[in-house]
Amino acid sequence: MHYFKPKLFGMRLHREGTKVLFISLVLLGLLNAGFYWYIPWPGLIFTLHLASLILYGFILNFFRHPVRIAVSNENLVYSPADGKVVVIEETVEKEYFNDQRIQVSIFMSPLNVHCNRFPVGGVIKYKKYHPGKYLVAWHPKSSTENERSTLVLRQENGREILVRQIAGAVARRIIPYGREGERINQGEELGFIRFGSRVDIFLPLNAKIKTQINQKVKANIDVIAEF
Repeated sequence: MHYFKPKLFGMRLHREGTKVLFISLVLLGLLNAGFYWYIPWPGLIFTLHLASLILYGFILNFFRHPVRIAVSNENLVYSPADGKVVVIEETVEKEYFNDQRIQVSIFMSPLNVHCNRFPVGGVIKYKKYHPGKYLVAWHPKSSTENERSTLVLRQENGREILVRQIAGAVARRIIPYGREGERINQGEELGFIRFGSRVDIFLPLNAKIKTQINQKVKANIDVIAEF
């Protein structure tokens, strides 16, 4: 998968932010022009200009798209997201496997990179979008009741791993990539979720977990599990 990677002020940006950044720049520019012409207090004008600059900096930071070196190891499962590990437990996965799996969940705050990546390589055997609620991403029921997108990846050795992108209370748009039946490489872009969210990964019970609760991880850099 090869995508156009825009830049602004030397920062590598994700293409999903191009439209948002342009519209935000125009609106904030018009708003600040109004401040300048209609507010008679220089101190207040300066404060509003500074607040606008900080807000735009936050949006820029959200859509940053750092370079991640490609990896390829079918015995390693890399983190699909940047964020903090909030769940590691055995559970019954009811959408596809209908059996016991190890669930690892990663919470992404609005300050994290929000481009998700495929934790393993293989073929996309299953893909489904589910409309739903917008509970806070760390809520136990968010994995099954929130808006979400599910992918199942089958490796060359037949092992299957499920990855689920979950919208949160602030995140209102999940953008999954890849098509059912498509062969993908480990570390390629899985999708994007806007403004705070969560990614769950469901692994076979024989996976050796290499992370721990509250650990901060980065997509395509930190190993979540090993076989």
